Amino acid sequence: MARYTEASCRICRREGGKLFLKGDRCYSAKCSFDRRNQAPGMHGKHRGKPTSYSLMLREKQKVKRSYGLMEKQFRSLFEKAERQKGMTGGNLLVLLERRLDNIVFRLGFAGSRTQARQLVSHGHFLVNGRKVDIPSFLVKAGDEVAVREKSRAAAVITAAVDSVGRRGVPAWMEVDKTAFSGKIKDMPTRQDLPVTINEQLIVELYSK
Repeated sequence: MARYTEASCRICRREGGKLFLKGDRCYSAKCSFDRRNQAPGMHGKHRGKPTSYSLMLREKQKVKRSYGLMEKQFRSLFEKAERQKGMTGGNLLVLLERRLDNIVFRLGFAGSRTQARQLVSHGHFLVNGRKVDIPSFLVKAGDEVAVREKSRAAAVITAAVDSVGRRGVPAWMEVDKTAFSGKIKDMPTRQDLPVTINEQLIVELYSK
């Protein structure tokens, strides 16, 4: 499967904001975006006024890269969101949040979504008591996500649990650190999701 292998910090600089792709590093003084918050390249400081198409494209790229998806995966989720009732943009964000790798990250069992995707793929998590190793698996309200007992001593997981206080756990889920488990209390609404995302720009881009 295709995956991005270049420097992650360049992505944040290109998209003009922190996407928290490097875990704890993004909260430290080593964060590249804090040190050089301009687009990469020799003309990063002097880019012209963006066009309307550029704004739509950048918003799509920002969301896609924040959740760590390739274009085919992202487009597939968008088409699924279109088929659902309600606002397409809001449906898309909820589908992104429901992915198992994102849930593992939100619960604090991984330092970043990239790390969460790897841990899920290696079979470290259970959903309702059954092992699930598919990062794109969509959880639903009432589901319980837990770290497998033999994986609870893994250094990356314990380190992530210790540092989750920096970003907190969303109100629509609850976590039990001592049991290495979390529960999805309800599906998130648009009000529970990042206000920095303008999903309407993504809808307009794919509607062209």
